[in-house]
Amino acid sequence: MVFHASPGDHSPPVPGHRRLAWVRRVLACALALALVALCLHLAGRSAMQGVVQEAAAQAHGAGALNAALLRNKLDKFRAVPYVLTSDVDVRAALEERSSRQISYLNEKLDTLASGVGASVIYVLDQTGYSIAASNWREPDSFVGQDYSFRPYYRDATARGSAELFALGTVSNEPGMYLSRRVNDNSGRLLGVVVLKVDFRDLEADWRKASASTFVTDTHGIMLLGSPSGWRFHVLAPLPATVAQGLRGGLQFGNATFEPLPFSPALSASSPGELVHSTRKLAQSPKGTPFLHVTEPVAGTPGWTMHLLLPLQAQLDQAVTNARLATLLGLAIVAALAGIALYRRHRLAQAAAQQVAARRELESQVIQRTAQLRDLNAQLRTEIDEHQRTEGRLHTIQDELVQASKLALLGQVAAGVAHEVNQPVAAIRSYADNARQFLLRGDQGAARENLGIIAGLTERIGQITGQLRAFSRKEGPDLAAISLNDAIDSALLMIAPRTRRQEVAINRPDARNNILVRANRVKLEQVLVNLLQNSLDALEGAAGGRILISVNEHAATVELLVSDNGPGLAPEMLERIFTPFNTTRPEGLGLGLVISRDLMREFGGDLRAGRPYDSRPLGALGGAVFTLTLIKPEQKTT
Repeated sequence: MVFHASPGDHSPPVPGHRRLAWVRRVLACALALALVALCLHLAGRSAMQGVVQEAAAQAHGAGALNAALLRNKLDKFRAVPYVLTSDVDVRAALEERSSRQISYLNEKLDTLASGVGASVIYVLDQTGYSIAASNWREPDSFVGQDYSFRPYYRDATARGSAELFALGTVSNEPGMYLSRRVNDNSGRLLGVVVLKVDFRDLEADWRKASASTFVTDTHGIMLLGSPSGWRFHVLAPLPATVAQGLRGGLQFGNATFEPLPFSPALSASSPGELVHSTRKLAQSPKGTPFLHVTEPVAGTPGWTMHLLLPLQAQLDQAVTNARLATLLGLAIVAALAGIALYRRHRLAQAAAQQVAARRELESQVIQRTAQLRDLNAQLRTEIDEHQRTEGRLHTIQDELVQASKLALLGQVAAGVAHEVNQPVAAIRSYADNARQFLLRGDQGAARENLGIIAGLTERIGQITGQLRAFSRKEGPDLAAISLNDAIDSALLMIAPRTRRQEVAINRPDARNNILVRANRVKLEQVLVNLLQNSLDALEGAAGGRILISVNEHAATVELLVSDNGPGLAPEMLERIFTPFNTTRPEGLGLGLVISRDLMREFGGDLRAGRPYDSRPLGALGGAVFTLTLIKPEQKTT
């Protein structure tokens, strides 16, 4: 800021004003520098957080994949001891203990271990003494060794099976021991089958990755992984009693259980935290930041997969890029601020023109809004009319379904009346007999006749109840229903006509209860319609047969209704689901059309077979219809 004296004022500038101006400039520069430093700091922190989050997501994916591979490897080997417990050669060697049996078993275990990729497979007798092993040829063979002190032997004899990760007492190589108890036919202990799994192939794959990958147990002890020099180190120092107990059991040899070199100490479960090395590791100097993430190993309780990903290079690069971008952004902001000040004056000049243009635009918007309002009202009117038409269509469709149901009910009414007349006549006869027995004082015979009358009455109630349920006008609700119950109800409706025509019906096994998603009454209507069509095709024919079969799939169920009648001609199949198309003089040609609509309402379908070309599985030689039904949704727990 420069001060000029006025023409009439020849006094020099006041020194205090100059100092004040200088102080303001210094403060402004200091504030600008502080703002720049703060922006650079925040940009660096944000970049670091972004790197950590992105690396954590990638590390979790890699950890989940490694955990799945480890689980698959273990699952592959867990079945081998279980199968060997039932092997006749294993049982013979444990029972007879002949040199021939043991020699043959050694060869068999050697072949099996090579085939499945196991480190070694061996068989212990009742006392924990190894009688046969796949490495019987090797100098450090397990044959003749006493393993009764091993927990996998004691736990297998006590609980039936055991799993233990430990150092081998002979090979001094770590691995997972999977053991199974072998019993004789009376349940008496014969011995134990043991399979040892090594993880050298997995560890070799993990060493190729940039991240350190290892697995710990419930105590936080590193069992396997890379680098191998960390084996039997711990996440955090163990209590003295726990460490002493582990050393006494020789599970980890003479391991000292040193903590892993990171600060803070690695946790047993980490979604993604930064830790720093406390000493030089490979190519990484002391203090290098690592991202630590964990994933549980499913199927092996207590095991956890750990990944340590070095982030120094990524963090440095991200912070540098973020700060450069921030500086560039601040420079752009400063340039934009100067441009904004210049354009402010230009914008003020254009403001008047914009006001006029805005008023013109508002006028056009009002006009267009009025047009859109009229079109919207017209569209709402058309939508209301469409909804009313659709409602009438649904009502007509429901009435048509009900009419079809009542038409089917009329077809079976005569037969059902005959079914009811028979037990009514029997009730009259048994009632007369019961009265005579009561007059004679024969209480037992009278009680027996009254019991028969009660059973006949219950039978009449079942028949009339089925007719009432079938004739009701059901709503559109779908639910999980028993396919067997629907088949039983449909067969009950057509039973009189079936007996009159002497038609044999084969149905699925009633013990195989399958649930489908449908409306119970409507599904029964479809089944009765198809069975009535089959009976029409078999009218007057000798040896008539109807087959009801079920093909169950993962999400659907196929129900096939077929007969040994004359079948359907190809030209009939092309228009069988066309309304008013029928081969019966008294038919309307709507039964199959309505049945297919009902099946599609359930989310399934109804198809007609083509027996002239091929015969579906589970069908006779005549007409065949296939109902596709959806299974109810499975709930996960």
